[in-house]
Amino acid sequence: MSDACCEESAQGAAALVARHRGVLWTVLSINLGLFAVEVTAGLRVGSSALLGDSLDMLGDALVYAASLYVIGRGAGAQARVALGKGLLMGALAASVIVDAVARFASQAPPSSAVVGVVGALALVGNGACFALLYRHRGDNLNLRSTWLCSRNDLIANVAVLASAALVAVTTSPWPDALVGAGLAALWLRTSQRVLREAWIADRMPPAAARQTSPGP
Repeated sequence: MSDACCEESAQGAAALVARHRGVLWTVLSINLGLFAVEVTAGLRVGSSALLGDSLDMLGDALVYAASLYVIGRGAGAQARVALGKGLLMGALAASVIVDAVARFASQAPPSSAVVGVVGALALVGNGACFALLYRHRGDNLNLRSTWLCSRNDLIANVAVLASAALVAVTTSPWPDALVGAGLAALWLRTSQRVLREAWIADRMPPAAARQTSPGP
């Protein structure tokens, strides 16, 4: 009887892991697609807000990819992946801040229509990710943390849409540049936190690293 219960429990756990993998692959694909759309549109129309929000998409994609990669791997692998992710996020955030400063100087506003359409598309995509992760938010800390990231993405998308509306009303690049710089600064801070935690985890004994390793 106990063997049958253990077998059913193991099958249930395996099925849950499979569902988690499926959800992570789906949200990873959505975020990579939206990153490509936003970074392309941001560069074409000169929108710091879209470039900043594209960092959000890329950051989440890296989180989901790292979550998939480290399944079944040790704490050392998790720390190395986090270190690489933090370095990339920091470099991209710094580039967007430089771009936002250049927008301030040029005084050339981006196309508010393009920013609005792309921002609305990103909002829909993040809404889908939020709905997928919402169903699993209570499964474990890892899934809850990814759900919280998705929830915060919706706030960033609203900020981009607000910047598009303000650019249309004021014909000024300032709202777009401010939102872009703000989002980039947020990711720069996140990058610093990820690098600090990865540095600490990489130098901990394996048992301690497993206990303190943060979720995405």
